[in-house]
Amino acid sequence: MLADLVPRLVQKGYGVRCSCEKPASGKHIADDTGATLDYFALKPPANYTVRKAFELLYDSYFIARYSLICDVIYVLGIYGGPSLLIPRLLKRQVVVNMDGLEWKRAKYTVVERSIIILLFAVSLNLASKIVVDNEQLKRCIGERHCAKTCYIPYGVSEQKPQSWDGTKLRSYFRGKTASGTIAKGNYWLLIARLEPENNIHMIVDGFVKARPNYPLVIVGDFTSDKYRHRVYRGVSNGKSANIFFLGAIYDADVLGMLRQHCLAYIHGHSVGGTNPSLLEAMISKNLIVCHDNVFNREVCSRFAYYFSNSIGLSDLVTLIEKNGRGSAEFRSEVYKRAIAAYSWDHIVTSYDKLFRGDDSEVA
Repeated sequence: MLADLVPRLVQKGYGVRCSCEKPASGKHIADDTGATLDYFALKPPANYTVRKAFELLYDSYFIARYSLICDVIYVLGIYGGPSLLIPRLLKRQVVVNMDGLEWKRAKYTVVERSIIILLFAVSLNLASKIVVDNEQLKRCIGERHCAKTCYIPYGVSEQKPQSWDGTKLRSYFRGKTASGTIAKGNYWLLIARLEPENNIHMIVDGFVKARPNYPLVIVGDFTSDKYRHRVYRGVSNGKSANIFFLGAIYDADVLGMLRQHCLAYIHGHSVGGTNPSLLEAMISKNLIVCHDNVFNREVCSRFAYYFSNSIGLSDLVTLIEKNGRGSAEFRSEVYKRAIAAYSWDHIVTSYDKLFRGDDSEVA
C-alpha cells in the first residue's frame, strides 16, 4: 500500500516519513520517492509468534518518535494501542486503518486473540480518525465511533502487460513437482499467505475432488508447519501432479505474468477487508472464484463465482473447465470495477482530504 500511496502524497506536497524494518542485510535501502525512510534498530525475528511482540515494540517506538515531529500519524493496523495516547496528548492527528478482523485468525491462541481485541478497542478510542477499506468493516466499529470513521479502499494500478515466458518459471518449479511446468492459459492460480483463514485447505480439498484437467498453481508461504502438514495430507504429501506449491514469489514481472495468463483465479480470504491480491486479479481481467463472504461480494459484486465449502468449489471448477460460463463478461466487469472504484488516483484524493481535515466528502 505505502509503495503506491507515499509517492502520490509527495507529489501533492506532503513531507512523508515512513517507518521501516531493518533489512536482513543490515544495509539501509535508499528511497527515490521523496519520502524519508526511518529504520528500526532491531531485525525482525523469524519466529512468527515472537514477531507479533516485535511488531508491538516497533509500532510503539515509531508512534512515540513521530509524535514529536509529525502533524499527522497514519497507523496501519491496530497494534498501536496505548502508545497512541502520546500523539493525542501532543495534539497530533492520529489516523488508524483497522485493516481486517485480525482477532478472527485461527493461528492465534485465546490469549493472543484477547490481547488483539483489547488493542483494537484502545486504538479505536484513541484514534482521531478511523479508516476502513471495506464498507462491511463499519459493522465492527460500532455506533460510538461512526462519526470519526471513513471508508477509503485499498487501491490498485494498471498492470504492465507481460508476455508469456515459461523459462521464467523454471527455478520456481524445480524440485516442486514431477512435471515441473505449466502452459499459458491452462492453469488455475492462487496467491496468498497460506493460512487457515484464507481457506487453503478448503480450496485444495475441493480442487482434488473436482479431478480437473488443468493444474492449480499456489504462490505463497505457509505461516505454520502444523497447517502445512494439514494441507499436504490431502495432496499426496504436497507432491500432487495437479497442485503446484511454488512458495513465495517476489518478482513483480513473474507475478504479473502468472495473473495475466491464468485460466481463473481462486481467492479464499475470509477475515475482512479489501484484499490487494483480489484487486490485482481484477485489474488483470481474471475470471475470479471467491470464498463467499460479505467482503468479497462488496468488491466483486455479481461478477465472480462464489463458494462456501470444498464441494461448492469442486462444482465450480468442473463447471468453468467445461464451458467457462460467463467468462468474458465477468473478466470485463471486474476490470471495470477495479478502475472505477479502486484506482489510486481517486484514493489519494480521499487521503488528501482526510489528512488536511477536509473529510466532509470522504465516505
